[in-house]
Amino acid sequence: MKDMTLARVARAVGGTLRTPDDSRDWGGIEISGVVIDNRKLEKGNLFVAMPGERVDGHRFIPDALRAGGAAALSQQELADAPGPYILVRDTAQALKALAKEYRSTLTAPVIGIVGSVGKTSTKEMVASVLSRRFPVWKTPGNYNNEIGLPLTLLGVREEHRAAVVEMGISDFGEMDRLGSMARPDMVVMTNIGLCHLENLKDRDGVLRAKSEIIAHMPKDGVLILNGDDDKLRAADVRGRTAIYFGLDGQEYRADGIESGLSSVSAVLHTPQWSAKAEIPLPGVHNVYNALAAAAAGERLGLEKDEILEGIQSVAAIGGRNRFLSCNGMTLIDDCYNANPMSMAASLEVLGHAKGRRVAVLGDMGELGERERELHYDLGRAVAANGIDLLFTAGGMSREIGRCAADLGAKTQVFSFDGREEMTEELKKHLKKGDTVLIKASHFMGFDKVVKDITGEA
Repeated sequence: MKDMTLARVARAVGGTLRTPDDSRDWGGIEISGVVIDNRKLEKGNLFVAMPGERVDGHRFIPDALRAGGAAALSQQELADAPGPYILVRDTAQALKALAKEYRSTLTAPVIGIVGSVGKTSTKEMVASVLSRRFPVWKTPGNYNNEIGLPLTLLGVREEHRAAVVEMGISDFGEMDRLGSMARPDMVVMTNIGLCHLENLKDRDGVLRAKSEIIAHMPKDGVLILNGDDDKLRAADVRGRTAIYFGLDGQEYRADGIESGLSSVSAVLHTPQWSAKAEIPLPGVHNVYNALAAAAAGERLGLEKDEILEGIQSVAAIGGRNRFLSCNGMTLIDDCYNANPMSMAASLEVLGHAKGRRVAVLGDMGELGERERELHYDLGRAVAANGIDLLFTAGGMSREIGRCAADLGAKTQVFSFDGREEMTEELKKHLKKGDTVLIKASHFMGFDKVVKDITGEA
Protein backbone atom coordinates (compact mmCIF):
# COMPACT_ATOMS: atom_id res chain seq x y z
CA MET A 1 0.00 0.00 0.00
CA LYS A 2 1.84 3.03 -1.29
CA ASP A 3 1.80 6.31 0.66
CA MET A 4 -0.71 5.11 3.27
CA THR A 5 1.00 6.52 6.35
CA LEU A 6 -0.51 6.48 9.81
CA ALA A 7 -0.95 10.25 9.57
CA ARG A 8 -2.91 9.85 6.33
CA VAL A 9 -4.97 7.03 7.78
CA ALA A 10 -5.84 9.13 10.82
CA ARG A 11 -6.95 12.03 8.61
CA ALA A 12 -9.01 9.76 6.36
CA VAL A 13 -10.92 8.18 9.25
CA GLY A 14 -11.24 11.34 11.33
CA GLY A 15 -9.28 9.76 14.16
CA THR A 16 -6.53 10.71 16.58
CA LEU A 17 -3.14 9.02 16.42
CA ARG A 18 -2.04 7.91 19.87
CA THR A 19 1.58 6.82 20.31
CA PRO A 20 3.51 5.14 23.13
CA ASP A 21 6.16 7.89 23.19
CA ASP A 22 7.72 10.75 21.20
CA SER A 23 10.82 8.82 20.19
CA ARG A 24 10.06 8.77 16.44
CA ASP A 25 7.85 10.06 13.66
CA TRP A 26 5.00 7.61 14.19
CA GLY A 27 2.79 9.40 11.68
CA GLY A 28 5.25 8.69 8.88
CA ILE A 29 4.99 4.89 9.25
CA GLU A 30 3.38 3.28 6.20
CA ILE A 31 0.96 0.40 6.60
CA SER A 32 1.37 -2.66 4.38
CA GLY A 33 -2.22 -3.91 4.58
CA VAL A 34 -5.38 -4.02 6.69
CA VAL A 35 -6.86 -6.95 8.65
CA ILE A 36 -9.72 -7.44 11.10
CA ASP A 37 -8.51 -10.89 12.20
CA ASN A 38 -5.27 -10.74 14.20
CA ARG A 39 -4.56 -14.36 13.21
CA LYS A 40 -4.10 -13.17 9.61
CA LEU A 41 -1.92 -10.22 10.55
CA GLU A 42 1.39 -9.73 8.76
CA LYS A 43 4.18 -7.38 9.71
CA GLY A 44 3.28 -3.78 8.99
CA ASN A 45 -0.49 -4.38 8.84
CA LEU A 46 -3.09 -2.10 10.36
CA PHE A 47 -5.30 -4.10 12.73
CA VAL A 48 -8.91 -2.92 12.85
CA ALA A 49 -10.56 -3.90 16.14
CA MET A 50 -14.18 -4.78 15.40
CA PRO A 51 -16.60 -5.24 18.30
CA GLY A 52 -18.67 -8.40 17.87
CA GLU A 53 -21.56 -10.16 19.57
CA ARG A 54 -19.33 -12.93 20.91
CA VAL A 55 -15.80 -11.56 20.66
CA ASP A 56 -14.56 -7.98 20.87
CA GLY A 57 -11.56 -7.40 18.63
CA HIS A 58 -10.18 -4.79 21.03
CA ARG A 59 -8.92 -7.54 23.31
CA PHE A 60 -6.49 -8.60 20.57
CA ILE A 61 -4.92 -5.19 19.97
CA PRO A 62 -1.90 -5.76 22.27
CA ASP A 63 -1.18 -9.12 20.62
CA ALA A 64 -1.47 -7.59 17.15
CA LEU A 65 0.93 -4.76 17.97
CA ARG A 66 3.45 -7.08 19.59
CA ALA A 67 3.26 -9.38 16.54
CA GLY A 68 4.48 -6.62 14.24
CA GLY A 69 1.32 -4.72 13.43
CA ALA A 70 2.08 -1.13 12.37
CA ALA A 71 -0.86 0.20 14.38
CA ALA A 72 -4.45 -0.48 15.36
CA LEU A 73 -7.79 1.22 14.80
CA SER A 74 -9.67 1.37 18.09
CA GLN A 75 -12.91 2.88 19.33
CA GLN A 76 -11.74 2.47 22.90
CA GLU A 77 -9.09 4.37 24.85
CA LEU A 78 -6.16 2.05 25.48
CA ALA A 79 -3.92 2.15 28.51
CA ASP A 80 -0.25 1.22 28.00
CA ALA A 81 -0.69 0.10 24.38
CA PRO A 82 2.57 -1.52 23.16
CA GLY A 83 2.41 0.46 19.92
CA PRO A 84 0.54 3.24 18.12
CA TYR A 85 -3.20 3.22 17.63
CA ILE A 86 -5.75 5.52 16.02
CA LEU A 87 -8.73 6.36 18.20
CA VAL A 88 -12.01 6.65 16.29
CA ARG A 89 -15.68 6.85 17.18
CA ASP A 90 -16.65 3.70 15.25
CA THR A 91 -14.16 1.26 13.75
CA ALA A 92 -16.62 -0.14 11.17
CA GLN A 93 -17.30 3.35 9.81
CA ALA A 94 -13.58 4.15 9.96
CA LEU A 95 -12.83 1.05 7.87
CA LYS A 96 -15.22 2.30 5.17
CA ALA A 97 -13.71 5.77 5.25
CA LEU A 98 -10.24 4.30 4.87
CA ALA A 99 -11.38 2.23 1.90
CA LYS A 100 -12.76 5.36 0.22
CA GLU A 101 -9.46 7.15 0.71
CA TYR A 102 -7.47 4.22 -0.63
CA ARG A 103 -9.79 3.81 -3.62
CA SER A 104 -8.94 7.39 -4.60
CA THR A 105 -5.29 6.35 -5.03
CA LEU A 106 -5.99 3.40 -7.35
CA THR A 107 -5.34 3.65 -11.07
CA ALA A 108 -6.42 0.11 -11.94
CA PRO A 109 -9.99 -0.16 -13.23
CA VAL A 110 -12.51 -1.50 -10.73
CA ILE A 111 -15.13 -3.92 -12.12
CA GLY A 112 -18.18 -4.33 -9.88
CA ILE A 113 -20.23 -7.54 -9.98
CA VAL A 114 -23.88 -7.00 -9.01
CA GLY A 115 -27.04 -9.11 -9.26
CA SER A 116 -29.43 -11.46 -7.53
CA VAL A 117 -27.82 -14.75 -8.56
CA GLY A 118 -24.41 -15.76 -9.88
CA LYS A 119 -22.29 -12.90 -8.54
CA THR A 120 -19.50 -15.07 -7.21
CA SER A 121 -19.27 -17.36 -10.24
CA THR A 122 -19.35 -14.32 -12.54
CA LYS A 123 -16.62 -12.67 -10.47
CA GLU A 124 -14.50 -15.79 -10.86
CA MET A 125 -15.16 -15.95 -14.61
CA VAL A 126 -14.34 -12.26 -15.19
CA ALA A 127 -11.19 -12.49 -13.06
CA SER A 128 -10.09 -15.67 -14.86
CA VAL A 129 -10.45 -13.94 -18.24
CA LEU A 130 -8.70 -10.71 -17.26
CA SER A 131 -5.84 -12.59 -15.60
CA ARG A 132 -4.82 -13.92 -19.00
CA ARG A 133 -3.52 -10.42 -19.79
CA PHE A 134 -2.50 -8.83 -16.47
CA PRO A 135 -2.40 -9.27 -12.66
CA VAL A 136 -5.92 -9.14 -11.22
CA TRP A 137 -7.21 -8.70 -7.68
CA LYS A 138 -10.61 -10.20 -6.89
CA THR A 139 -12.95 -10.39 -3.92
CA PRO A 140 -11.68 -13.12 -1.59
CA GLY A 141 -14.42 -15.65 -0.84
CA ASN A 142 -17.68 -13.82 -0.25
CA TYR A 143 -16.26 -10.53 1.06
CA ASN A 144 -19.06 -8.60 -0.62
CA ASN A 145 -20.80 -6.64 2.16
CA GLU A 146 -20.10 -3.42 4.07
CA ILE A 147 -17.20 -5.01 5.92
CA GLY A 148 -15.96 -7.35 3.19
CA LEU A 149 -15.94 -4.80 0.37
CA PRO A 150 -13.65 -2.28 2.12
CA LEU A 151 -11.26 -5.10 3.00
CA THR A 152 -11.33 -6.19 -0.65
CA LEU A 153 -10.51 -2.68 -1.88
CA LEU A 154 -7.75 -2.33 0.69
CA GLY A 155 -6.23 -5.53 -0.68
CA VAL A 156 -5.50 -4.05 -4.11
CA ARG A 157 -1.76 -3.60 -4.63
CA GLU A 158 0.37 -1.52 -6.97
CA GLU A 159 1.06 -4.47 -9.27
CA HIS A 160 -2.61 -5.16 -9.94
CA ARG A 161 -3.99 -3.90 -13.24
CA ALA A 162 -7.66 -4.61 -12.50
CA ALA A 163 -9.84 -5.30 -9.47
CA VAL A 164 -12.99 -7.44 -9.73
CA VAL A 165 -15.19 -6.78 -6.71
CA GLU A 166 -18.44 -8.48 -5.77
CA MET A 167 -21.16 -6.41 -4.11
CA GLY A 168 -24.11 -7.98 -2.28
CA ILE A 169 -27.05 -6.28 -0.60
CA SER A 170 -30.33 -7.07 1.11
CA ASP A 171 -31.92 -3.62 1.56
CA PHE A 172 -32.23 -0.18 0.05
CA GLY A 173 -29.28 2.13 0.67
CA GLU A 174 -26.70 -0.62 0.97
CA MET A 175 -25.62 -0.49 -2.68
CA ASP A 176 -25.35 3.28 -2.37
CA ARG A 177 -22.88 2.85 0.48
CA LEU A 178 -20.96 0.09 -1.31
CA GLY A 179 -20.85 2.14 -4.49
CA SER A 180 -19.48 5.17 -2.69
CA MET A 181 -16.50 3.04 -1.67
CA ALA A 182 -15.92 1.06 -4.88
CA ARG A 183 -16.73 3.77 -7.46
CA PRO A 184 -16.56 1.11 -10.21
CA ASP A 185 -15.47 1.95 -13.74
CA MET A 186 -17.45 -1.02 -15.05
CA VAL A 187 -20.40 -2.93 -13.59
CA VAL A 188 -21.69 -6.36 -14.57
CA MET A 189 -25.34 -6.98 -13.60
CA THR A 190 -26.13 -10.68 -13.76
CA ASN A 191 -29.93 -10.63 -13.26
CA ILE A 192 -32.80 -9.27 -11.19
CA GLY A 193 -34.38 -12.10 -9.23
CA LEU A 194 -36.65 -12.83 -6.31
CA CYS A 195 -34.18 -12.23 -3.47
CA HIS A 196 -34.38 -10.33 -0.17
CA LEU A 197 -38.07 -9.64 -0.74
CA GLU A 198 -38.65 -9.00 2.95
CA ASN A 199 -37.02 -5.62 2.38
CA LEU A 200 -37.13 -5.08 -1.38
CA LYS A 201 -40.72 -6.38 -1.88
CA ASP A 202 -40.60 -7.28 -5.59
CA ARG A 203 -38.32 -7.37 -8.62
CA ASP A 204 -38.86 -3.66 -9.28
CA GLY A 205 -37.56 -3.01 -5.77
CA VAL A 206 -34.60 -5.31 -6.38
CA LEU A 207 -33.79 -3.37 -9.57
CA ARG A 208 -34.00 -0.01 -7.78
CA ALA A 209 -31.72 -1.23 -5.01
CA LYS A 210 -29.12 -2.71 -7.38
CA SER A 211 -29.23 0.38 -9.61
CA GLU A 212 -28.03 2.59 -6.77
CA ILE A 213 -24.54 1.65 -7.98
CA ILE A 214 -24.90 3.65 -11.20
CA ALA A 215 -24.71 7.02 -9.46
CA HIS A 216 -21.20 6.13 -8.29
CA MET A 217 -19.87 5.27 -11.74
CA PRO A 218 -17.99 7.80 -13.87
CA LYS A 219 -19.94 9.33 -16.75
CA ASP A 220 -17.92 7.20 -19.17
CA GLY A 221 -18.52 4.07 -17.09
CA VAL A 222 -19.70 0.86 -18.75
CA LEU A 223 -22.65 -1.30 -17.71
CA ILE A 224 -22.64 -4.94 -18.86
CA LEU A 225 -26.22 -6.13 -18.52
CA ASN A 226 -28.10 -9.41 -18.97
CA GLY A 227 -30.32 -8.48 -21.89
CA ASP A 228 -32.47 -11.59 -21.46
CA ASP A 229 -33.61 -10.20 -18.09
CA ASP A 230 -36.70 -8.07 -18.73
CA LYS A 231 -35.92 -5.67 -15.88
CA LEU A 232 -32.32 -5.08 -16.95
CA ARG A 233 -33.22 -4.76 -20.60
CA ALA A 234 -35.54 -1.85 -19.73
CA ALA A 235 -33.33 -0.36 -16.96
CA ASP A 236 -32.40 3.32 -16.94
CA VAL A 237 -28.61 3.39 -17.46
CA ARG A 238 -28.43 7.13 -16.71
CA GLY A 239 -26.25 8.05 -19.64
CA ARG A 240 -23.67 5.29 -19.17
CA THR A 241 -22.64 3.01 -21.99
CA ALA A 242 -24.65 -0.22 -21.86
CA ILE A 243 -23.51 -3.54 -23.33
CA TYR A 244 -25.97 -6.44 -23.35
CA PHE A 245 -25.34 -10.18 -23.20
CA GLY A 246 -27.70 -13.15 -23.40
CA LEU A 247 -29.08 -15.91 -25.58
CA ASP A 248 -31.72 -13.85 -27.33
CA GLY A 249 -30.01 -11.76 -30.00
CA GLN A 250 -27.81 -9.60 -27.76
CA GLU A 251 -24.46 -8.05 -28.69
CA TYR A 252 -22.75 -10.84 -26.79
CA ARG A 253 -24.76 -13.99 -27.35
CA ALA A 254 -24.47 -17.77 -27.46
CA ASP A 255 -26.04 -20.69 -29.27
CA GLY A 256 -25.28 -24.36 -29.85
CA ILE A 257 -25.46 -25.00 -26.12
CA GLU A 258 -24.68 -28.56 -25.01
CA SER A 259 -25.14 -29.26 -21.31
CA GLY A 260 -23.63 -32.04 -19.24
CA LEU A 261 -23.54 -32.85 -15.56
CA SER A 262 -20.16 -31.22 -14.91
CA SER A 263 -19.72 -28.84 -17.84
CA VAL A 264 -21.45 -26.91 -20.58
CA SER A 265 -20.31 -25.87 -24.05
CA ALA A 266 -21.60 -23.15 -26.35
CA VAL A 267 -20.67 -21.11 -29.38
CA LEU A 268 -20.01 -17.58 -28.16
CA HIS A 269 -20.56 -14.62 -30.46
CA THR A 270 -19.08 -11.16 -29.81
CA PRO A 271 -18.97 -8.14 -32.12
CA GLN A 272 -15.41 -9.25 -33.02
CA TRP A 273 -15.50 -13.07 -33.29
CA SER A 274 -17.37 -16.35 -32.84
CA ALA A 275 -15.92 -19.49 -31.26
CA LYS A 276 -16.91 -22.57 -29.32
CA ALA A 277 -16.09 -22.53 -25.60
CA GLU A 278 -15.88 -25.57 -23.31
CA ILE A 279 -16.88 -24.24 -19.90
CA PRO A 280 -15.71 -26.55 -17.07
CA LEU A 281 -18.74 -25.69 -14.91
CA PRO A 282 -22.28 -27.04 -15.30
CA GLY A 283 -25.47 -25.22 -16.18
CA VAL A 284 -26.70 -22.78 -18.80
CA HIS A 285 -26.24 -19.98 -16.26
CA ASN A 286 -22.49 -20.40 -16.74
CA VAL A 287 -22.91 -19.57 -20.43
CA TYR A 288 -24.31 -16.22 -19.29
CA ASN A 289 -21.32 -15.78 -16.98
CA ALA A 290 -18.96 -16.51 -19.86
CA LEU A 291 -20.68 -13.94 -22.07
CA ALA A 292 -20.40 -11.29 -19.36
CA ALA A 293 -16.71 -12.09 -18.95
CA ALA A 294 -16.17 -11.92 -22.71
CA ALA A 295 -17.78 -8.47 -22.80
CA ALA A 296 -15.63 -7.23 -19.92
CA GLY A 297 -12.52 -8.71 -21.49
CA GLU A 298 -13.10 -7.16 -24.91
CA ARG A 299 -13.85 -3.80 -23.34
CA LEU A 300 -10.46 -3.94 -21.62
CA GLY A 301 -8.63 -4.90 -24.80
CA LEU A 302 -8.27 -8.68 -24.55
CA GLU A 303 -8.11 -10.82 -27.66
CA LYS A 304 -10.25 -13.87 -28.51
CA ASP A 305 -7.69 -16.48 -27.46
CA GLU A 306 -7.11 -14.81 -24.09
CA ILE A 307 -10.86 -14.64 -23.40
CA LEU A 308 -11.46 -18.25 -24.38
CA GLU A 309 -8.51 -19.45 -22.31
CA GLY A 310 -9.83 -17.59 -19.27
CA ILE A 311 -13.34 -19.00 -19.69
CA GLN A 312 -12.11 -22.54 -20.24
CA SER A 313 -9.78 -22.53 -17.21
CA VAL A 314 -12.16 -21.10 -14.59
CA ALA A 315 -12.37 -23.16 -11.40
CA ALA A 316 -15.35 -24.07 -9.23
CA ILE A 317 -15.89 -22.30 -5.91
CA GLY A 318 -16.23 -24.24 -2.67
CA GLY A 319 -19.85 -24.85 -1.65
CA ARG A 320 -21.17 -23.88 -5.10
CA ASN A 321 -21.74 -26.78 -7.50
CA ARG A 322 -18.76 -28.61 -6.01
CA PHE A 323 -18.69 -32.20 -7.26
CA LEU A 324 -17.68 -34.91 -4.79
CA SER A 325 -17.35 -38.67 -5.22
CA CYS A 326 -18.54 -40.74 -2.27
CA ASN A 327 -19.30 -44.47 -2.03
CA GLY A 328 -20.01 -44.72 -5.75
CA MET A 329 -22.26 -41.67 -5.72
CA THR A 330 -21.78 -38.16 -7.08
CA LEU A 331 -22.61 -35.37 -4.66
CA ILE A 332 -23.27 -31.85 -5.90
CA ASP A 333 -22.43 -29.65 -2.93
CA ASP A 334 -24.28 -26.41 -3.65
CA CYS A 335 -25.32 -25.62 -0.11
CA TYR A 336 -23.72 -22.21 0.27
CA ASN A 337 -27.02 -20.38 -0.24
CA ALA A 338 -30.27 -20.52 -2.19
CA ASN A 339 -33.05 -18.53 -3.77
CA PRO A 340 -35.65 -19.47 -6.41
CA MET A 341 -33.38 -18.70 -9.39
CA SER A 342 -30.33 -20.53 -8.08
CA MET A 343 -32.43 -23.51 -6.95
CA ALA A 344 -33.93 -23.86 -10.42
CA ALA A 345 -30.48 -23.58 -12.01
CA SER A 346 -29.09 -26.32 -9.76
CA LEU A 347 -32.03 -28.61 -10.51
CA GLU A 348 -31.36 -28.06 -14.22
CA VAL A 349 -27.79 -29.28 -13.63
CA LEU A 350 -29.04 -32.33 -11.72
CA GLY A 351 -31.39 -33.10 -14.61
CA HIS A 352 -28.37 -34.08 -16.75
CA ALA A 353 -27.34 -36.93 -14.41
CA LYS A 354 -27.44 -40.43 -15.91
CA GLY A 355 -28.33 -42.39 -12.75
CA ARG A 356 -30.99 -41.67 -10.15
CA ARG A 357 -31.42 -37.96 -9.56
CA VAL A 358 -31.77 -37.13 -5.86
CA ALA A 359 -32.55 -33.57 -4.77
CA VAL A 360 -31.97 -32.68 -1.11
CA LEU A 361 -33.46 -29.24 -0.60
CA GLY A 362 -34.09 -26.93 2.34
CA ASP A 363 -35.92 -23.69 3.00
CA MET A 364 -35.00 -20.48 1.19
CA GLY A 365 -34.92 -17.35 3.33
CA GLU A 366 -35.84 -13.67 2.96
CA LEU A 367 -38.66 -14.20 0.47
CA GLY A 368 -41.22 -12.09 2.32
CA GLU A 369 -44.96 -12.54 1.94
CA ARG A 370 -44.60 -14.77 -1.13
CA GLU A 371 -42.33 -17.35 0.48
CA ARG A 372 -44.88 -20.18 0.41
CA GLU A 373 -45.80 -19.48 -3.23
CA LEU A 374 -42.16 -19.27 -4.31
CA HIS A 375 -41.29 -22.55 -2.62
CA TYR A 376 -44.32 -24.19 -4.24
CA ASP A 377 -43.34 -22.92 -7.70
CA LEU A 378 -39.95 -24.61 -7.38
CA GLY A 379 -41.75 -27.93 -7.69
CA ARG A 380 -42.12 -27.14 -11.40
CA ALA A 381 -38.33 -27.39 -11.79
CA VAL A 382 -38.36 -30.70 -9.89
CA ALA A 383 -40.92 -32.09 -12.32
CA ALA A 384 -39.32 -30.61 -15.43
CA ASN A 385 -35.89 -32.08 -14.68
CA GLY A 386 -37.04 -35.62 -13.94
CA ILE A 387 -35.95 -35.74 -10.30
CA ASP A 388 -36.39 -39.28 -8.95
CA LEU A 389 -36.19 -38.64 -5.20
CA LEU A 390 -36.84 -35.38 -3.38
CA PHE A 391 -35.88 -34.93 0.28
CA THR A 392 -36.80 -31.66 1.97
CA ALA A 393 -36.21 -30.17 5.42
CA GLY A 394 -38.14 -27.18 6.73
CA GLY A 395 -41.74 -26.02 6.79
CA MET A 396 -41.61 -24.09 3.53
CA SER A 397 -39.77 -26.78 1.58
CA ARG A 398 -42.74 -29.12 1.93
CA GLU A 399 -44.39 -26.93 -0.68
CA ILE A 400 -41.81 -28.00 -3.29
CA GLY A 401 -42.89 -31.63 -3.03
CA ARG A 402 -46.56 -30.69 -2.94
CA CYS A 403 -46.24 -28.85 -6.26
CA ALA A 404 -44.34 -31.73 -7.87
CA ALA A 405 -47.13 -34.11 -6.78
CA ASP A 406 -49.84 -31.74 -8.05
CA LEU A 407 -48.11 -31.74 -11.44
CA GLY A 408 -48.16 -35.52 -11.56
CA ALA A 409 -44.38 -35.91 -11.34
CA LYS A 410 -43.10 -39.43 -10.68
CA THR A 411 -40.79 -38.02 -8.00
CA GLN A 412 -40.73 -39.86 -4.67
CA VAL A 413 -41.07 -37.17 -2.01
CA PHE A 414 -39.80 -37.30 1.60
CA SER A 415 -40.52 -34.19 3.68
CA PHE A 416 -39.23 -33.46 7.20
CA ASP A 417 -39.37 -30.63 9.68
CA GLY A 418 -35.69 -30.80 10.60
CA ARG A 419 -32.38 -31.36 8.86
CA GLU A 420 -31.12 -34.13 11.12
CA GLU A 421 -34.13 -36.44 10.79
CA MET A 422 -34.12 -35.85 7.04
CA THR A 423 -30.44 -36.81 6.81
CA GLU A 424 -30.95 -40.06 8.71
CA GLU A 425 -33.72 -41.15 6.34
CA LEU A 426 -31.80 -39.93 3.29
CA LYS A 427 -28.82 -42.14 4.08
CA LYS A 428 -31.10 -45.21 4.09
CA HIS A 429 -32.16 -44.55 0.49
CA LEU A 430 -28.89 -43.56 -1.18
CA LYS A 431 -27.09 -46.10 -3.34
CA LYS A 432 -24.27 -46.41 -5.86
CA GLY A 433 -24.86 -44.55 -9.10
CA ASP A 434 -26.97 -41.81 -7.51
CA THR A 435 -26.32 -38.16 -8.22
CA VAL A 436 -27.30 -36.10 -5.19
CA LEU A 437 -27.87 -32.34 -5.17
CA ILE A 438 -27.68 -30.69 -1.72
CA LYS A 439 -28.92 -27.11 -1.57
CA ALA A 440 -30.63 -24.69 0.84
CA SER A 441 -30.25 -21.22 2.25
CA HIS A 442 -27.22 -20.85 4.47
CA PHE A 443 -29.19 -20.70 7.75
CA MET A 444 -30.39 -24.27 7.18
CA GLY A 445 -26.87 -25.60 7.78
CA PHE A 446 -26.90 -28.07 4.89
CA ASP A 447 -23.10 -28.18 4.89
CA LYS A 448 -23.65 -30.62 7.77
CA VAL A 449 -25.66 -32.86 5.44
CA VAL A 450 -22.68 -33.01 3.08
CA LYS A 451 -20.33 -33.83 5.95
CA ASP A 452 -22.66 -36.49 7.32
CA ILE A 453 -22.90 -38.27 3.97
CA THR A 454 -19.20 -38.03 3.14
CA GLY A 455 -17.98 -38.71 6.68
CA GLU A 456 -15.99 -35.45 6.76
CA ALA A 457 -15.02 -34.22 10.21
